[in-house]
This record gives sequence, C-alpha cells and structure tokens, in this order.
Amino acid sequence: QVQVVESGGGLVQAGGSLRLSCTASGLSYPRYVLGWFRKPPGKERGGVGAIDSDGATTFDDSVKGRFAISQDFGKITVYLHMNDMKFEDTAIYYCAAGPYMPVSVTLPPPTWYHYWGQGSQVVVSS
Repeated sequence: QVQVVESGGGLVQAGGSLRLSCTASGLSYPRYVLGWFRKPPGKERGGVGAIDSDGATTFDDSVKGRFAISQDFGKITVYLHMNDMKFEDTAIYYCAAGPYMPVSVTLPPPTWYHYWGQGSQVVVSS
C-alpha cells in the first residue's frame, strides 16, 4: 500500500523560513519523481517544484532562488526548504509521487502523479 505523508506546515512571518517533509512508502517504481504543489486560498493548485530519483530538481519561477528541495536517499523522504517567504506563499502544500520523469526537462504536471499526500497548511503573516 502506497502512502505519501507530509509534515511541517505552520505559521511563519514574511521573510522567514519553513521546511516541509514528505515521505513516500510502498512505491513500486524503480525510479520516481516527487513533486510539490500548492493551492492558495481562492486559487487553483499550481506546481512548486520537483525532484527525481537522480537528485535533479526543478522549480516554478515564482519560487526560484527562494525554495530548495533535498532528498534523503536512504528512505524516500524529500524536504521542501522555503526561505524568504512571502504572503503569497500562503497555501495548502501537497506532495505527490509518480514514475520517473527527468525534471531537468520540465516540471511534471499534476496528472503525472499517481499518489498524493493529505496536504499541509502554510500561512505566511505579513
């Protein structure tokens, strides 16, 4: 049984930092991609970034230079490091797992992913 579990959401002041964690268990893919998405209040869900099992990362332009993704290869756990946060980063953040796609080419769309976490609320106070 596949499980994708996120943790680490909360309240942070503008300019501050926060880290989200995502652990995927039970994946049958030999190689995989893990992505981060977010849904701001009243807006559509959008891509934040992704990391593939080779360790390559890619990001949406809205977070480039501020967000980073790292991975613990011993277990399929990834971390979304959010720095210099802005009010517009307020959203529910979702982690998703899917089969391998080289993220150096593109940020995989939501339809690529097979498994989703429950979401973590992040609120940035101005």
